[in-house]
Amino acid sequence: MMMELELPQLDLRYEALRSRAPEREKKLLASLAQHGQQTPIVVVVGESDRRVVLDGYKRVRALRQLRQDTVQAMFWELPLAEALLLERLMRSSESDGPLEQGWLLRELYTRFSLSHEELARRFDKSQSWVSRRLALVEELPEEIQERVRRGDLCAHAAMKYLVPMA
Repeated sequence: MMMELELPQLDLRYEALRSRAPEREKKLLASLAQHGQQTPIVVVVGESDRRVVLDGYKRVRALRQLRQDTVQAMFWELPLAEALLLERLMRSSESDGPLEQGWLLRELYTRFSLSHEELARRFDKSQSWVSRRLALVEELPEEIQERVRRGDLCAHAAMKYLVPMA
């Protein structure tokens, strides 16, 4: 179901599961300024009638920069854990790196109590793959992870050079 939402209605709790790419965000900002929003964000219902954003964090940031009050959104009627898994599986334009995979796995493991076995089954991976991704986000210091999220540090460099030092 499509709807128009006011930006303050949005719950951006999963924004930290994604890293930023400043150059791509600049291009998106220019496109939104010139053509308007072409693709809706994806939301599910959260607590207090707020809409939890699953996909569209770059669009929301760009719309805020453009001083827009509303965003076009597609509403999914799914439980939150199922919606997170589905959104990740459907995302094909860009591939998640190991850090982003680890952030999502950690969220599903801690918040929704999905076991390593269940996560491996849902992602069609081995339990070892799940354990390695979870260990990666546990070993890398949070301040480094935050720099990757903001796009200040390349995820590959953080994993290759900083994880061994951690």
